[in-house]
Amino acid sequence: MTKPSSSLDDRIPSPLRLVSLMNTVCQPNSRRDFLKTVGVASAATLTPWALPARQSLAKSPNERKRFALIGVGGNGTRTAPVGKEFADLVALCDVDQTHLKYGNELLCDGKAELFRDYREVLSRDDIDLVQISTPDHWHAKILIEAMLAGKDAYCEKPLTLTIDEGKLVRKVQQQTGRVVQVGTQQRSSFDKFNHALAIIAEGRLGKLKRLVVGIDAGGWSPEIPVAEVPEGLDWDRWLGPGPEMEYRYALDAKRSDKNYTNGHTHFRWWYEHSGGKLTDWGAHHVDIAMLGIAAAGQNNDPVSVDGTAKHDVEFRDGMPLQNNRYNTARAFDLKVAFADGDVEMNIRHDVDNGILFEGERGRIFVNRGKLVGKPVEDLKTNPLAEDAIARIYRGMPMEGNDRPAHWANFMHAIDNRVLPISDVHSHMKMLNVCHLAGICCRLGRKVEWDQATESVVGDEQAAAMMKRPYRAGYEIEM
Repeated sequence: MTKPSSSLDDRIPSPLRLVSLMNTVCQPNSRRDFLKTVGVASAATLTPWALPARQSLAKSPNERKRFALIGVGGNGTRTAPVGKEFADLVALCDVDQTHLKYGNELLCDGKAELFRDYREVLSRDDIDLVQISTPDHWHAKILIEAMLAGKDAYCEKPLTLTIDEGKLVRKVQQQTGRVVQVGTQQRSSFDKFNHALAIIAEGRLGKLKRLVVGIDAGGWSPEIPVAEVPEGLDWDRWLGPGPEMEYRYALDAKRSDKNYTNGHTHFRWWYEHSGGKLTDWGAHHVDIAMLGIAAAGQNNDPVSVDGTAKHDVEFRDGMPLQNNRYNTARAFDLKVAFADGDVEMNIRHDVDNGILFEGERGRIFVNRGKLVGKPVEDLKTNPLAEDAIARIYRGMPMEGNDRPAHWANFMHAIDNRVLPISDVHSHMKMLNVCHLAGICCRLGRKVEWDQATESVVGDEQAAAMMKRPYRAGYEIEM
């Protein structure tokens, strides 16, 4: 049995080391319907937030809300410091005591209340909202129970591990009216992604014909031996609702700063915990792609996913036969068909990370670093309408940084009891495409979908993969 490195750097993510429901959700029949759906506010509310306006949210201590961070590693340490601009971080919860200790020192000056069990956090009346930054397989359970406990929530993507979890999340959100912001912060980066959507909404590409979504290749590992669970990590609770597994860990043979594991950081390369690249980067770029189809006034209801995928382990009936290597898809070339039969989306690992929109009148490419194409160049002489970006942003206040803007939008939604820019309903329509893509990869065949009933068509085995069993003792508490 291999013993993991005792270096704290192997266990603490780099940021810690550094310090009423919308009537129609992304289903418009015309470009005009799309603009009505996202909403248009008065001219006074269309101006993007400048920094002083954002600072105005720094309310007096008695007015500021109090929040807890559930899941201190990874995105938790990147996003919680932004949340502290808008609310007071008073509690940390994690199943790894190393995360708790260092998170408390670097995020809260050692003053936060520390918890191992998130249910203790949800029972507190003095905590108004939570940020959920656990591994993916915990998201839906904690989020549902948080909403039922009366908490608003900022939850990292992907929101769920399965399609059926998404149905339950949306049902509970409607029943409780809690505000949930999904951590797809690209929706708040209006300088690039929302500009791209505005270009499409103004008809400058014409009718969309083809979209190429590049999300890079999945993770690779050698065979990873069973290892001793690190001190302070409650491995059983880390696994939670997922299947029971032995802890695995190994250092890279050539790089002492690189490791392989089925735990922290690398959980996303295991179908037991995540959906691989398809729900990691797919949750960002497939999201923007589907919003683009809607912005063009075309029907973005998915009808099928087909294509090819490569795994590093053998599969039988959709299940990996080897348990000591990363098992999510490494490479893929997938085609998504929509109810608007004129447009097709290609999800690939071997093209530039980002989204290519091709229409009858032109094409643009957008990612976090650039927005390019002739329709973009044409903006110099033929700019977008003054309110074009604000329409994409549902007429809500905006600002130009993804994480600060996303948290600011979350707080705006809480104060006004409205859906945030990345609501659970439109998120799940997109994420279901990513989940269907994963089922297609695992079974090696086309998967057909009925959006009206939200069900797989004509394939009992694929339909069964819309849900998963929960380990005894870790069922969702309703």
